[in-house]
Amino acid sequence: MAMGYAPGRLIPLLTVRMAQASNPRGTTAMWMRDRLDGLFTDEDFAGWYPADGRRRLSPARLALVSVLQYAENLTDRQAAKAVRCRLDWKYCLGLELDDPGFDHSVLSEFRARMAEGDRADRLLSRHGGPSCGGEAGQAGRPTAHRIHPRTRRSPQAQPR
Repeated sequence: MAMGYAPGRLIPLLTVRMAQASNPRGTTAMWMRDRLDGLFTDEDFAGWYPADGRRRLSPARLALVSVLQYAENLTDRQAAKAVRCRLDWKYCLGLELDDPGFDHSVLSEFRARMAEGDRADRLLSRHGGPSCGGEAGQAGRPTAHRIHPRTRRSPQAQPR
């Protein structure tokens, strides 16, 4: 998976054609790309990695993989395989069809970085998430919504 994810970056044409041909009604992953492009950018993760280190993987793409992984209730191995094999995930991530993906262990390393300190809260607050009380994200960015971890429903939808 190549470095340097930026919102608005074009999806490779062949990836678009193949994903749309095989999923004419779209999928959740394709919907995410079409409507939430720019939810995360590599700049959101500045300071998470050493300045002199070689990053091969885009942290913004890893964040999107983590969201898709959660949405589809996949293991790390299954999510890494989806990046390699599924056209709709390649579409969402803006990858070439022949992109080799990454090893599944990268996802647990990414989650470990996110768990350090208050990084996850700061990341969500940048996007106008519920923790900062905003309805719309900053600079027109989409809002991240909180999902109850056990029921996978929003807190408003919980039975009383």
